Parts: sequence; C-alpha cells; structure tokens
Amino acid sequence: MSKPSTFTAALATMLGATLGGLFLWRSIRTQKRKALKGPASAEPVQAQLEADVTASQPAGRETTAPPQTQTLLRVHSLLEVPPVIVSTPGDWETLWPGFQKDLSVYPVLGLDCEWVKSMRVSVKGKASAVSLLQLATFSGRCVLVRLLTFRNARLPLPEGLVGVLSDPRVLKVGVGCYEDGKRLAQDHGLTLSSTVDLRYLALRQRQAVLNNGLSLKSLAADLLNVTLDKSLELRCSDWEADVLTREQMVYAAHDAQISVALFFHLLGMNTAEGDSTFVQLASCCQGLVDVPFRARYNGEGEEGERKRRSRKSTVESPESGDQQVPDPRRNKRKPLGVGYSARKSPLYDNCFLHAPDGQPLCTCDKKKAKWYLEKGIGELLSEDPFVVRLLFEPSGRPDSQKDYYLTAKENVCVVCGKTDSYIRKNIVPHEYRRHFPPEMKDHNSHDILLLCTSCHAASNVHDGVLKQRLAEEHSAPQGCEEGIRLLEDADRRRVRSAARALLSASDGMPQTRKEELLTVIQSFFCNGQQEVTQDMLQRAAALETRIFNESYVPHGLKVVQVYAERGLRGLMDLERCWRQHFLTSMQPRHLPPLWSVSHNHDKYLRKYGRFPLRVQHLGVLVLCV
Repeated sequence: MSKPSTFTAALATMLGATLGGLFLWRSIRTQKRKALKGPASAEPVQAQLEADVTASQPAGRETTAPPQTQTLLRVHSLLEVPPVIVSTPGDWETLWPGFQKDLSVYPVLGLDCEWVKSMRVSVKGKASAVSLLQLATFSGRCVLVRLLTFRNARLPLPEGLVGVLSDPRVLKVGVGCYEDGKRLAQDHGLTLSSTVDLRYLALRQRQAVLNNGLSLKSLAADLLNVTLDKSLELRCSDWEADVLTREQMVYAAHDAQISVALFFHLLGMNTAEGDSTFVQLASCCQGLVDVPFRARYNGEGEEGERKRRSRKSTVESPESGDQQVPDPRRNKRKPLGVGYSARKSPLYDNCFLHAPDGQPLCTCDKKKAKWYLEKGIGELLSEDPFVVRLLFEPSGRPDSQKDYYLTAKENVCVVCGKTDSYIRKNIVPHEYRRHFPPEMKDHNSHDILLLCTSCHAASNVHDGVLKQRLAEEHSAPQGCEEGIRLLEDADRRRVRSAARALLSASDGMPQTRKEELLTVIQSFFCNGQQEVTQDMLQRAAALETRIFNESYVPHGLKVVQVYAERGLRGLMDLERCWRQHFLTSMQPRHLPPLWSVSHNHDKYLRKYGRFPLRVQHLGVLVLCV
C-alpha cells in the first residue's frame, strides 16, 4: 500500500472514532439531563406516567412494551420519589387519599418488610418482630409504616392499612412477600392476601437473562439495569431506632418501589383501563397468587434448573441478595410446609369396638383393638372391617347411632383431599385446650383432623390472626412483657457489660471510660461505698441478667380464664370460635361426616350443667358453673 493510501486510511479511522465518541457523549448527556429533571414528588410522577401511558397507546391497538431507554427513565423517576414515614394514625390519614387514587388506576402495591437482623433477638432466640412495612404504588408514592411504634404506643393500626393489606383485589408484589405475610400475621396480626412473588414472574420469562440469581438486587440489575445498595451495614442496621437515617429510608423505599417497576416490566404492560384493570393484571399472574416460592419451578425449564443447582447461590455473599434471601448459614427458615414431620402411617385404621350385645361403641386404631384381644377381654368378629366385641360392659355407650365416633374416616387432607404427607391438626390449639377442664379435653379426637403439610402451614398462619385478635380483646398479649416468663433486667445487663469490658480491654481503655464503668459496678454491688475488687469484677461478669416475671400469665391460660368467667357456656363459645374459624379460613371440602362446630355441647350441658368444672394452672383456680 502506498504512503498516501496509508495516511488516508489512518485519517479516516481517527475521524470516525472522533465522531463516534462525540455522538456517544451527546447521547449520555441528554439522558442525564432528562433524569435530573425527574419529579421530586409523587403527584408530578403520576402525571408524567399517565401522560406517557396516554401518548404511548395508539387508538384501537394494544400497547406494547416501551423502549428500554423510556423504561429506565421511568424506573429512575420512581426511585427519586421521597418516602414518607407513618408513625401515627394521623400520618396515615393524611396520605391515604393519594394512595387510594393510585390504586384506582393500578391496584398493585410493591411490598417489603424490615426487622432487626443482627444479634438483637428475643429471650427465646427468635428473630425480632417486623418493625417497618414498606408500601409503594405505581407512581412511586411510598410509605414506611413503623409497626413497632404503633404497638409500643398502644395505637391501633389504621383501618385503611389493615383493609388494603387484606383486600384480595389489590395485588401485593415483591420478593418473598408471601413469607413477609406470615411474619406480619405472626408479629402484628395482619392478614396479607393476593401476594405475587416476582421470582415466579421472572422464571416465566424464558427470554429473560438472569445472570446473578433471583434476589431483588439481581432482578433489578438484570432486568432494569438498576443497582440497589444491599450492603450489610444497611440490611442489618437498627430498624427499631427512634429516628431512621436518610440512608435507611432510601434503602427501604427502593425495595418497594423497584418491586412495582419489576412487576410491570415482567408483564410487559403499560395500560389497563376501567374496571377490568385488576382482572387483566390477575390473569397475567394466574396460578401465582398467594403461592409460596420454591426454587424448583417447572416454568423455567430443565436446563435453567440444572444450571441453578450446579451454581453456588449468590446469597453466600452479604453484598448480594436482600432480606428475603438471607445468609443460609444464619437463617434456617424453610418454605411453607417444609420441615413438618409427616405421618408415616395412617391416622385412621377404622377398626370398630362393639358392646357385648353387639351395639357399636366407637372406632379405634388397630393397635388398641388388638390390645383387647391380647388381654382376653374381647373377641374378633371380623377381619375386614376389623371388628372386636368386648366381653365386659363398657363404662358408657353412645347416645345415638348417628355419632361422630361411629363413622369411618378417610386418611386424606380435609382441606384439599391430598392423600399423602399429612399430619394432625389441632383445631383448638393446644395452648388453649391444655387449660380446659379434663371433662372437655379427655378422649376427644373430634378436633384433631388430618391436613397435608402445606395446608397445615397455611392454617397456622390464619391461626396467628385469630390469636392476635384474642390477645387484643382480652388483654392477653403475646410476646410482650406480660407474656414473657423471663425478662431481661437492663440494670444487671449494664453491670455485666461493664465488668466484661473492664476484664477484656482494661489496658487500652481511656481512664475516664474506665472510671465510668467502675462507678456502674460500684453502685450496683456496694452503693459506691467500697472499691471494686477483682472478685467483684468476676461476679459481675457472670451476672444473670434474666429475672422471673412475677406477672407472667400464659396467653392461652388468660384467654381461657376470661371465657371461663361465663361458665361452661363461655368455654363452649371459645371452642366454637376456633372450629368456625377453621371452617371460614380454610374452607375444608373433605371433613368427616357429622363433624360439627357444636360437637358434644348438648352433652356437656346435660351432664355437667349443674356442676362446676375447674380450670387450674399456676395456682389460679376458675370454677365454670
């Protein structure tokens, strides 16, 4: 090649690179200017989104997904909307009209929860209660509800908040939102319905490139090109602090706001008008509403599942993932139904016992029926069905041949009909039944039914809601000071901490700090009249900080005592309440014949109506007349 030709090629290359760089710089600068002009409040964002939606929908045609740059601008605009703290009912009432306006357009809420994830745990070692609830609408409007502040101040949660969480026509979307619902029910008695886990929607999009896993941080990075701050310092910060830092508020709000953005991105939807909005959104989530997430999902294909099994989970690093996918070395929570010990043998053998004159007495298991044969006090009448006739007069006989205990029962889940992996369910929880009079709890299997593991776990969540209601109605709190047998003594804990600090780091401690700690120990042991000795330091370092709570009364006993004040009918009302709760919340379709919410109540009134029954525990005696 000649020298002029070489020079010309080099010049053309340099000119092309210069023009390309200039064009790229101009594009980036234009995008940044648009992002910086994003709205600073929820109302401008909503107006902008509505304008974008109207402009992007041609008349008579269905809307398609917006270009990637437009989606990115919308996401960044959502994240710029400042969150608002809600600590009183008045705070909520101020914001609620705006929330209602947003939900009338898109009935979708991004949802997330925060709680203390450090070593600050309860006496029994359980994780702290949910302290912060984040809710965000499609416009980016976000509220941070300080649930523990309401509880500590004994303030009722706003009716609008309770209603929207339980509203089945408002979708709650997020990563691990079903599991968050279980925590909200357990800690605060809140019912969360119509949850959709974004991980299921992501796995349905086979064309989606998920390079980093299924955590909220990974989904935001892979699908929206947004980087969320998931540092360990923020995730494990003090969410129960009197005042949240700006970093905490931004972190919490972004989790809920990005959940809404991911939801619409994964559905590829921009508009939905009229009363069909919820129907349209719910149809896109068919089969995924109120479903706990499990890693093995058929919609992802065998290859994706194999790759995920072979690849180490990204949550092993504290920098990746979020609160719903915590470090597995520290958190042992399992999916719904996993970890329950299913029965290895049927509950019902449907063997029959007959009186000497041939009258059917009851059904029983085969082991018990054979016991009568081995003892020589019964004789075998039939192998199939297994029938044993007693050779002695029984202590009692059924009042009627239409008796619950005379019917054969199927070994199936009474809710869904599943025929395997079932376990026993106490319809009246044991923490209440154990305090009933013996006459109302002995030889009573009516309230023990079979449920599969998943239905059993779901039923326990619903039970938590009723327990919380009973706790509030009858001043029988769960988990607060009155309900804890052992309490942490703050003064003794302070003394122990001071002694341990002096023993472990006394040499490098400033003199003023050392004197301050010594004063704490002096005032505790000798009212400042004596110097602190080495022996005193050792005793202080080993000080027991938990003291017995003299006002401790178990939640179950306190509720039973309240109902027992109305006598036998009061206890029957409590029994009926739990039975009806099971029917309403679980809607079982395979109940045994003759199962009833009023089982044995007429019998109790006839047999014990004139005599007092006793509820006794911890030195407390209640007569049920």
